[in-house]
Formats: sequence, C-alpha cells, structure tokens
Amino acid sequence: MNAPQTVPSQPRIGALIRARRRQLHMTLQALGEAAGLSVGFLSQVERDQATPSLGALAGIARGLGVDVDYFVATPSIGNGVTRAGGRLSFSLPGSSMIYERLHTEFPGRGLSSFIMSVPPGHRSEMVHHEGDELLFVLDGEITQTVDGEAIRLCAGDSLHFRGSSDHSWANESDRPARILWTGTMSILRPRQEGEKPARPGALPATEAVAGLNHSTSEGSTKK
Repeated sequence: MNAPQTVPSQPRIGALIRARRRQLHMTLQALGEAAGLSVGFLSQVERDQATPSLGALAGIARGLGVDVDYFVATPSIGNGVTRAGGRLSFSLPGSSMIYERLHTEFPGRGLSSFIMSVPPGHRSEMVHHEGDELLFVLDGEITQTVDGEAIRLCAGDSLHFRGSSDHSWANESDRPARILWTGTMSILRPRQEGEKPARPGALPATEAVAGLNHSTSEGSTKK
C-alpha cells in the first residue's frame, strides 16, 4: 500500500502581494502600471479570486521590488527556532550595545524581534516612526520616555506603544540591562539582492537599527 502523498501548503499569494504593496504605500494603479497589468485583475489576485501566471507574477514582483520567491517560498518552522548561545548577534560601530536577532526571514514577515544588551549610561535619541513597539525588560532597568512622559521599567515590566509617538530611552542605572524588543517597523527587514528600498533611504537591518532609537551613544549617568 502506497503511503499518502503530502500536499505542500500553498502560500496565499494575494495576501502577500497586498501586504507588500501597502508596506511600500503603493496604490493598485501604481502597481498595475509597474507590472503591466490591469487594476481589476490585480484586485482579483489580491483577493485570491484570480491566479496570476508565472509571467504576471514576475511582473508584480518587479513592481514590488522583490523576487518571485518572495511569494512562493514556504518557510520551514525549523528556521524560526533560535537557541541560547547560538543566535545571530551583532553590534554597531561606536556602540557597545549587543543585539541578538530572534526573528527569521520569510515572505510577508511583518514582525522583528531582538534581545538588546544595554550598557550603563546608554541613551538614545528621540525618534518616531511607523509601526509599534513592545518592550519587555528581562534584567536591569531602563527609563523609557514616550510623548514627554518618563516611565521607569524594571525586570518583568513591559510597555507597548505606537512608534509614531516621540520616544527615547536610557539606562540610567549602574548595571547592564537586557530588553526583549519586538516591533513592526518594515525598515528592519533586510533587503534581498536586487530589491529596491521600501522608500528612499530605507536601510538593511543592522544599519536601520542605528537609525532608530536603539543605537546611540553611551553617556554618563551623572546629573
């Protein structure tokens, strides 16, 4: 008796196209012009009411600045596992902060997550951006300022806020802090080879972190 064949899961191409288009703040009209397809057909594709040919999908991919694999690749659950001591980590030039990446890359990913090790005296600049952020303090403490309100967060505390609010933070203590940071800013998604930035000035992940509020200089904690 033959074993039943496993049918591979099919990605929802329409949802991925719509999510990527909205990420780029692109209208259906603009995508249609870039891909050489009608707005009506693209609308049907996004609602999974029509299936594009490979050639049409290639045109859509070009219009959205990605490869066709972005829409047809099926992520492996195993690729989403990180192990303590084996995660990708990096730091930025001129900073002693260390980032451990928790998220993985797959088509349509909207979430980014890092464990940040913050040295004493480290302060960020005031920023605002699209998306939202959630902080959970694993160890130590930080002071997060959102729209002028300073909030002290200790181990076990969390804070969820809109990225469009003016915000900054500082480790004003005399010991390191470790923070679980999760956010939805698309700027943190590394560009694939040949991919256009989501908007002028968009940066790869390690450079983008330096442009947000998780990067700046270490200063004295003295008043």
